[in-house]
Amino acid sequence: MIRIEKLTPENRKPVDDLIKEEWSGPMSVSRGRVLDTSVLPGFIALDDGKMCGAATYKIDGDECELVTLNSLQERRGIGSALINAVLDVARENKCRRLWLITTNDNTHAIRFYQRFGFSLRAVHINAMEEARKLKPSIPLVGNDDIPILHEFEFEIIL
Repeated sequence: MIRIEKLTPENRKPVDDLIKEEWSGPMSVSRGRVLDTSVLPGFIALDDGKMCGAATYKIDGDECELVTLNSLQERRGIGSALINAVLDVARENKCRRLWLITTNDNTHAIRFYQRFGFSLRAVHINAMEEARKLKPSIPLVGNDDIPILHEFEFEIIL
């Protein structure tokens, strides 16, 4: 059974390690901003005490950005449980929307976000050119050999 816990200093290290491995972290670039995920609040998903996913978020005024989301096992509800935990925080903080950025190559995530209930709000054409100036480790080519060029912005209005 999957258990979701808030990130604490005691359980943060495996999440930081995951973000370093999966995102070339801890820095994440979103809409021309660099965010340090190692200081953001978030959640860890545990299965029998072992990490199986994580999410970080940032609340800014009346908006909540889902900054990172990782599920280490597909089709077990881990990603959905993590998003629901962030949605709860967004609602508690009276946010008007939960939003996220993903890149054009991330077709698997794009399908997942739409099934979950996110709507495509904007496509930021060639945004990755600017993002690479802030984080040069962003690869030129991503999933399925698709060039990483654009940011897709998804949202749920709360």
